[in-house]
Amino acid sequence: MNDQSIIKQIIGKTVKAIRIKQGLSQEDLAHECDVDRSYISMIEVGRNEPSVTKIFELCKGLQIKPSDFFKLVENEYIKIQRESREGS
Repeated sequence: MNDQSIIKQIIGKTVKAIRIKQGLSQEDLAHECDVDRSYISMIEVGRNEPSVTKIFELCKGLQIKPSDFFKLVENEYIKIQRESREGS
């Protein structure tokens, strides 16, 4: 799996985890971000890669600072890279 695919997966998992923690449905988040529910679903499963602008909108809907969101993504990416190196 290449870095771009890994990052898309991490972004999706992070959005989903925060959404669930906030008690929001995909429909709720979609409404907050003025997008279709299917768009949220596609992000969460790693099939869509949101633009930076859209990530800021998602963060607003999730009530999290973009810097905090990117830090969570970065931490997960580092963890995966470390596990990959240790498994080699």
